[in-house]
Amino acid sequence: MQVYRDNAMKKTAVYKWVKRFSEGRESVTDEERPGRPATGRTEENIAKIRQIVRENRRLTVYSIAEQVNINRETGRKILTEDLDMRKVCAKMVPKELTEEQKQRRVTICQDLLDRQDDILGCVITADETWVYQYNPETKWQSAQWKTANSPQPKKFCQS
Repeated sequence: MQVYRDNAMKKTAVYKWVKRFSEGRESVTDEERPGRPATGRTEENIAKIRQIVRENRRLTVYSIAEQVNINRETGRKILTEDLDMRKVCAKMVPKELTEEQKQRRVTICQDLLDRQDDILGCVITADETWVYQYNPETKWQSAQWKTANSPQPKKFCQS
């Protein structure tokens, strides 16, 4: 006992093992015990979660697991390991332009490049203006489940 100190087995555990071996037991491994089998990661649950995520990619792991009636960790493993998905936040872009707006910007830029010598000779500097734009949805609220080959989600600022 002094050699092993806190790592030594308790006397009651030693007495139980002595009794088991004297009754004929030969193995130190645990025997099969009755219990509930692990049934969370079934093909049926994987299909249910795939369908739930297709309908709404912004759900949390907890709400998905709750809908399928499995625990949260099993739901997370199905999403990340079985379905190979990860949750990513949307990339912020200033605003979505129509094709006409994009073409107009290209035309204006080409015109400015053609006239750069005339314009740069008449540049007058002024103070800077900062404009704040409020967006009620946070970056985390915009997070979505996506597979490795699906495109990065985009979040457009409000005008």
